[in-house]
Amino acid sequence: MSIAYRRLFPPPGQSFFLLGARGTGKTTLLRATWPEATRIDLLDEARYQGYLANVGLFYEELSVLPRGARVIVDEIQRLPQLLNEVHRLIEERRLTFVLSGSSARKLRRAGVNLLAGRALHRVLHPFVPAELGGDFSLDRVLATGALPIVWDAAEPQETLRAYTQMYLKEEIQAEALVRNLPGFARFLPVAALAHGQVCNLASMARDAEVARTTVEGFFAVLEDTLLGFPLPAFSARLRVREQRKPKFYWIDPGLVRSLKGLSPTIAPEERGHLFEGWVAQVLRAYNDYRGLYDAIGYWSPAEAKQTAVDFVLQRGTERVAIEVKAASRVERRDFNGLRAIADLEGIRRRVVVYTGHTERRHEGIEIWPLTTFLQRLDEGGI
Repeated sequence: MSIAYRRLFPPPGQSFFLLGARGTGKTTLLRATWPEATRIDLLDEARYQGYLANVGLFYEELSVLPRGARVIVDEIQRLPQLLNEVHRLIEERRLTFVLSGSSARKLRRAGVNLLAGRALHRVLHPFVPAELGGDFSLDRVLATGALPIVWDAAEPQETLRAYTQMYLKEEIQAEALVRNLPGFARFLPVAALAHGQVCNLASMARDAEVARTTVEGFFAVLEDTLLGFPLPAFSARLRVREQRKPKFYWIDPGLVRSLKGLSPTIAPEERGHLFEGWVAQVLRAYNDYRGLYDAIGYWSPAEAKQTAVDFVLQRGTERVAIEVKAASRVERRDFNGLRAIADLEGIRRRVVVYTGHTERRHEGIEIWPLTTFLQRLDEGGI
């Protein structure tokens, strides 16, 4: 994997967990940041089996390091019982640990010591435009995504297909995260169709030929393996009945398209959902890296989708409403949701983000090209 791109991720000075979906570049980042660190890779089967047979061996090997040395443990979810030894080494030897992994599920399920107060929790995301610099291309990102493992590949489409197969084999089957693997395989393309939608679990269960409760569990697996996330509904209390259920987004448009089995060319009808989902992920990445907002959600009257607002950002008592449009022109109907939310208490600005080039204002609503939106995020928030 290439290390040419400088990541925005700010490494903490103390021990921390670094979680992120497979292929987000965790190992590459850690090697580039701390080349001198002692590294333990739990994908090394011989080492894994040795620690599995004798957890104390981990402590013995690391207790000889100088006080304050840094240790990187890759794929910590494979052997969560090591965290008790990590705890001892932090306390006794003052070692600094970076514990990387692609799933929080096994860690929580094992009920192990998660080093509360001794290790921070951080997430690494797919590339954002500021990391790619002049190589950034919206069309490319929407078509094949921004996962580093795919971005660096000579054949992105084939790599995406291999990625989803690897996910099923290595992440789900090998780690025994679900019991019904055939049902989960049927669920994945159904979940791809739900990208950016409020999910109808009953309908999805029928399509995947599993129970509704099973679908709920499958969504939890996608969240725990950092491949998807819910966007909560925002309660504006504007004298209308509001949507209360969250939307679901995948972290990468390339994954969505690959799971749907789509052609390399983006169809006009899919562009809007892909663009919206990608913006949601960019906002989430910046928030994790820089702590820009207290909350990110969406707003929609329960029975009037045409007046929805894609994102409501909250910081303290101030709020920003954002509507995104994957079009080079903004139409009058694109302002409906932002007009409807104008009376929201604390609303500081209302913004339409589109793929055109002209920045302007209409009825108090700011119209930003994508470049302006990204620049404002880089400068510290909207």
